[in-house]
Amino acid sequence: MNGSLLIDNHGRKINYLRLAVTDKCNLRCFYCMPEDGLHWLSRTELMSYEEMLRSCSLLVKMGIEKIRITGGEPFVRKDIMQLLTAISELDGLKELSLTTNGVLTAPHVPELKRIGVRSVNLSLDTLDANRFFTITRRDEFAQVMATLEALLKHGIEVKINAVVMDGKNTQDILPLVQMTKELPVSVRFIEEMPFNGDGHVYTGLQWDYIRILEEIKSHYPQIQKLPDPSYSTAYNYQIPGHQGTVGIIAAYSRTFCGTCNRIRITPQGELKTCLYDDGGLNMKAMMRTGANDDELQTVLLNAVNHRAKDGWEAERTRVVHPGIHESMATIGG
Repeated sequence: MNGSLLIDNHGRKINYLRLAVTDKCNLRCFYCMPEDGLHWLSRTELMSYEEMLRSCSLLVKMGIEKIRITGGEPFVRKDIMQLLTAISELDGLKELSLTTNGVLTAPHVPELKRIGVRSVNLSLDTLDANRFFTITRRDEFAQVMATLEALLKHGIEVKINAVVMDGKNTQDILPLVQMTKELPVSVRFIEEMPFNGDGHVYTGLQWDYIRILEEIKSHYPQIQKLPDPSYSTAYNYQIPGHQGTVGIIAAYSRTFCGTCNRIRITPQGELKTCLYDDGGLNMKAMMRTGANDDELQTVLLNAVNHRAKDGWEAERTRVVHPGIHESMATIGG
């Protein structure tokens, strides 16, 4: 193995892996999946922890420096902390983070801190308990807020992810922004995407990143633009006097594709070089048919060297399933 860095066919360095460990979730957010859930993958259809660790180890040797664990909801998978601990010990990995809905996370926060997790993305679309129930179809608001408190207590950086949905939670934009006054959190507003998992036609974006910013500016005209870190998916801002920051992620508008440094592995082991593509390379299948690391490296490099320029091109060239009907839970949030 020659340890080649992952450079795509557009000259972009790939150093960030998002690994989805399960498709299952204990919430039923309507923008992600139907009320009755999805046809969950069987245990044999999921990558094993050994396969995940092998994939991560190989990709770190190839140049991946940051790994984010996602789902579904990572903490619904049994013994997830064992996998997180093993990944955190990979030589060459600079950062391990995760995305969670916070329902089951609070008891694990001290251990997350111990193994070196410095940043957690917490999904929270509203600060109103009743609207939380309407959006998620579950009464778990108190548990999520307990996780937020635990993360801050243990000094773990918190990014709150709020999907902005027309007619559902736009009244929460300003209360979420106000959180940054007293708390050292980054509140990031995300454009709604068409990954609802139930096959209904996405009718278009009502609240894009421009409209979200205009809404915030109408009440906080003093808000200031911050420099965006390299590879940032968010436009970052801060209100003078506030401890935290505000971000806006143009997930549907896809304005950040030109600097994209990330790839994904789904719970089934499928590599996605773009959120909007239809995959094609199954790491799990290759490992289970005896592929060695050199063979895996070859196909990984080939996939990265045939990457779509942006999310729009990836969506246009989908072959297996024209249109987008997956859930984010099956792709990896």
